[in-house]
Amino acid sequence: MSDELVRVELGEGDAAGVATIRLDRPPMNAIDTTVQEQLRDAARQVSDDPAVRAVVLFGGEKVFAAGADVKEFAGQDHAYMTRDAQRLTSSLDALARIPKPVIAAVTGYALGGGCELALTADFRVSADDARWGQPEILLGIIPGAGGTQRLPRLIGPARAKDLVYTGRFVGAEEALEIGLVDAVVPREQVYPTALAMAAKFAKGPALALAAAKQAIDGGLDGDLATGLRLEAHLFASLFATEDRATGMRSFLEHGPGKATFA
Repeated sequence: MSDELVRVELGEGDAAGVATIRLDRPPMNAIDTTVQEQLRDAARQVSDDPAVRAVVLFGGEKVFAAGADVKEFAGQDHAYMTRDAQRLTSSLDALARIPKPVIAAVTGYALGGGCELALTADFRVSADDARWGQPEILLGIIPGAGGTQRLPRLIGPARAKDLVYTGRFVGAEEALEIGLVDAVVPREQVYPTALAMAAKFAKGPALALAAAKQAIDGGLDGDLATGLRLEAHLFASLFATEDRATGMRSFLEHGPGKATFA
């Protein structure tokens, strides 16, 4: 694509089956309209490719994403944003709906839209010097791409309100303590750590992993009874798959944890 600001890179060797969605809009990977559209295209590409079994979101060695493009936002009025807000939300929602394990590899800053981008992943690996936050309130607005919804589901409403109301930045250790990130490593180990996590998932049963993600994410959107019905439906559906046959045959013949899934 022209003006390629988001690339999909396919892994090889030990990382076979892993795709990296790489932001490349220096210096800060600001998420403007073009980046949003290309993120949506990348999400569609990795979702539809059966050779891709896990995904890493990465902004490079220096910065993940420092937020939306404020210069672009500053020139818009209420009528424009009323039309445009759904497009912004849908771009990140496309990433959240990738039916495969997704790990965000975060260096530098994950602020505003960058934090919201990381929230679309299933897991977040943070550099030990990374900074996280939702500082939109300091601009007189609120998060508009999932920050008021995914963040409280992840860390609880009180902690989410603290970050959203104050707009303060948090370091990696505090982010780990409150459950915003899942691992903290030195900056140079962020991408290799996320890639290793993804590679492990890529060797797993793809259909069962997709069903697990759908059950958990879908269940969080409704009441317990609805979630249990969804879980039961997905559980039963896996009995029609080769993954289930492979996993159970391997268990009976060799014990747990030794199955090789195609």
